[in-house]
Amino acid sequence: MQKVASSKWMILAAVMIPVLMGPIDSSVVYVAFPSLSEVFNVSPDTVGWVSISYLLVLASFQLSFGRLGDMFGFKRIFLAGNVVFTLASFLCGMSWSIGWLIAFRSIQAIGAGMTSSLAPAIITAIFPPQERGKALGMIGMVVALGLATGPSLGGLLLDLWGWRTIFFINIPIGIIAHLACHRVLPEKKELLEQKFDWMGAWLALVTLSALLFFISRGQHYQWSGFIVLVGILAVTAAVLFVLQERKIPEPMLELALFRSRAFSSGNIATLFHFMTQYIIIFITPFYLQQQLGLPPSTVGVTMTAFPLTVLLVAPVSGTLSDKIGNRLLSSAGAIFCALGALSLAMVGPDLSPADVTWRLSLFGLGTGMFQSPTNSAIMGAVAKNRLGIAGGVLATTRNVGMVLGIAIGSLVLSARQAVYLLTGAPLPGLLAMQDAYITAAVLSAFCFVSCLFVKDRQEAASTQHV
Repeated sequence: MQKVASSKWMILAAVMIPVLMGPIDSSVVYVAFPSLSEVFNVSPDTVGWVSISYLLVLASFQLSFGRLGDMFGFKRIFLAGNVVFTLASFLCGMSWSIGWLIAFRSIQAIGAGMTSSLAPAIITAIFPPQERGKALGMIGMVVALGLATGPSLGGLLLDLWGWRTIFFINIPIGIIAHLACHRVLPEKKELLEQKFDWMGAWLALVTLSALLFFISRGQHYQWSGFIVLVGILAVTAAVLFVLQERKIPEPMLELALFRSRAFSSGNIATLFHFMTQYIIIFITPFYLQQQLGLPPSTVGVTMTAFPLTVLLVAPVSGTLSDKIGNRLLSSAGAIFCALGALSLAMVGPDLSPADVTWRLSLFGLGTGMFQSPTNSAIMGAVAKNRLGIAGGVLATTRNVGMVLGIAIGSLVLSARQAVYLLTGAPLPGLLAMQDAYITAAVLSAFCFVSCLFVKDRQEAASTQHV
């Protein structure tokens, strides 16, 4: 126990390395889309599946990996995830067709799901409650760093050595991460002697993958009979999943976790926040390019205002949450996010990049204030032997929010623009974007209400060997 306590900061540093790879990789890939479309001679819609497949698989498997971490130890699953991610990165770089690249990206997502679902569990288990917020805040800082540096790094690698290097860059980082984590992460000595709920895992997989496909691709398929069947499949699998988890003694997901007000309200707030965040992330580049006529390089620099602000605020917010509690900071963060979204709703056709930068920074301030305390409240609300599945639920909620945000942003943008075109309103595209930002502000208001039910301090997850 003493050894773990004395090395907790080394453990945090080691965990940060694989955590960093995920956001870098996701943001780098977006930069490479035009190159991939040209190299493989396919449409942009086809190239989009390089990201869609990754996100679908990532969100669909995280619950299972969280449960496996509770059963077999966080170290084993976390290391396995890093190995899978690194090997899949090599395969992505070696891809000889767009189909194989999409397939290898799906495998890459499995590795990312293992690490992303267990990182919060490892940190919560190692750090005492009075330091948990600070540690989770540093994890948030690393994620923001990856999002901020990814586009610039991707552009540099593409210019110098081509698209394959955006995947090969993960190999040395993955090797370093494996060596560091293998050395410092402690083994879990008391393993749960339970059977894995394979039926629950498969039903969760079908539910989440079908739901996310329905949400993300429904508009693309024009809500046809096929997409309606996918939606019915998602609902049916969800009902069967709940029935399965209620009847067996060792479920994959203990539904009793949601009886905790802090756990439920924290996850609901997280869902609303990421919906808001990804509406803004989705809409703003369109505004900068189509309405202000800015070149892609300027768009990229302007968009970094958001993650850079999060990078600065998240660790401070996490440290403060350890001293004054979670509710005040998470609620204040939601308010600033709403104000940031409202300020973006007032953009016009003649603003400068600086005018957009401070608005994105305001939203980044709210995000940095919100995430660390909320994550701390969620992870602190569960017992020590359920930290893995709690991390899996949190990661799944976050990814579902991302998909919902992009889908809602796209739907509002296209639907409102069509209305403005029919009515002959001036600047229909701009007006539709403003409506999307207003929608984001409303979702932040819902996030604020949910934050009011987050308890200030939770001690259920006491410090424990992983």
